[in-house]
Amino acid sequence: MDNSGKEKEAMQLMAEADKKVKASGSFLGGMFGGNHKVEDACEMYARAANMFKMAKNWSEAINCLNQAIDIYTDMGRFTIAAKHHITIAEVYESELVDIEKAIAHYEQAADYYKGEESNSSANKCLLKVGHYSAQLEQYQKAIEIYEQVAMSTMDNPLLKYNAKEYFFKASLCHFIVDELNAKLAIEKYEEMFPAFTDSRELKLLKKLLEAHEEQNSEAFTEAVKEFDSISRLDQWLTTMLLRIKKTIQGDAGDLK
Repeated sequence: MDNSGKEKEAMQLMAEADKKVKASGSFLGGMFGGNHKVEDACEMYARAANMFKMAKNWSEAINCLNQAIDIYTDMGRFTIAAKHHITIAEVYESELVDIEKAIAHYEQAADYYKGEESNSSANKCLLKVGHYSAQLEQYQKAIEIYEQVAMSTMDNPLLKYNAKEYFFKASLCHFIVDELNAKLAIEKYEEMFPAFTDSRELKLLKKLLEAHEEQNSEAFTEAVKEFDSISRLDQWLTTMLLRIKKTIQGDAGDLK
């Protein structure tokens, strides 16, 4: 089926869903048998959204998902509403590249998951928010999120290992803003989570702080290279480290 065919089918599904919603009367009327109609409508909106996505018609896809979200939240079905918010966030993230909007939808999904006590799903969404907030230089927001997620994972034996990564990311955000704050934050994290003390991440942070104090670009780069040779730095970490390195006087701003 070509794109126009998919769009046509999506439009039909959407019209059908609209009809079902109207037929069910008010949502209260739905208590008396209209409910299944509304659920059918939600499923149709979701199917239409998929068709629109396949046809790369992003705004109609988002529109359909928003319709379904409104109904699901009215029905108190927040987990499925959260899933639809994530789908919308992903469209903004990768197709429409509107990161502010992606953040808003990930935040909404995280709120719904938290309300349903689905903490690990909430944390996944929050990590996305932290990731993009830091990229957009909203460091305070990113720090709060990374600290929050680190604290909620450090008591979980299965996820404990990840906590040091989140404390590391929070530390880097602090470091970009202010070196002294970073030092204080790192001390606080060590107290809260002793396992952080022996981590390679912490050892790197201490070397970087030292290099920064001495305004020594070479030592900074060396420490980063050494760390990278054992655990590869991803794009996000590289970006943050470059931003920190740029605050060293006379630095060209690369990690060569």
